[in-house]
Amino acid sequence: MARLKPHEELEVLYPVTSKEFKKIQQEQYNLFVKKQLDYGPTNIGMCKSQIEKPKDIEISTLGLVTRMNDKVSRLMNLMLNNKNPNNESIEDSLIDLANYGIMGLIVRRKKWGK
Repeated sequence: MARLKPHEELEVLYPVTSKEFKKIQQEQYNLFVKKQLDYGPTNIGMCKSQIEKPKDIEISTLGLVTRMNDKVSRLMNLMLNNKNPNNESIEDSLIDLANYGIMGLIVRRKKWGK
């Protein structure tokens, strides 16, 4: 019998977790699409649609890290004060954090806005 690929093995061992992971990734992408169509790439690129120069990458990454820091602060506030405001939930904040991380990788790989 052929050995399973790592992702196939994981899906056999943990089918519910694997399925939920993929579902969340689709939710992340759907939110990313919505926000990009609303705000465009210049929102991250400091008024530049494509980010390739080292200084622009640094500034954009710093901007994303700042947004991540803000999200972490809000997330801590939501959890510590047991609040659930209408406009932001713990799940929303976690998805935003994950998306900012992916966006940071796209920027650093010089693929933003292309």
